[in-house]
Amino acid sequence: MERRYSTYTVGELRKEISKLKEQAQKAEQLGNVSEYEIIVRKMQMAAAYMVNPDEFKKGERYELLGDPGHTFEITYKKGVFAWGHRINLLNQKVETEEAIPMSLLGQKVEA
Repeated sequence: MERRYSTYTVGELRKEISKLKEQAQKAEQLGNVSEYEIIVRKMQMAAAYMVNPDEFKKGERYELLGDPGHTFEITYKKGVFAWGHRINLLNQKVETEEAIPMSLLGQKVEA
């Protein structure tokens, strides 16, 4: 039975991320795109448990790692997830609220 990332120590999370990186490289080399994407999502989730949620504030905008065309404005936080809206380069807010792992948030951006 697999353990939840919330029960891992920081050292265990680092080992898990390292293991997942190797798996992702193998999947990419074999051209297995769907398996690669799943492994990348697992890495993002594991990394989210190494982020300090207090570094991110409600109502603030942050870079969205892996998506240079958008920033992310936090509506609220729950656990290792930030809930909010993507904002495009034209400063248009996407209507649909979504949750993303805080590991995908970068530097704070001034509005």
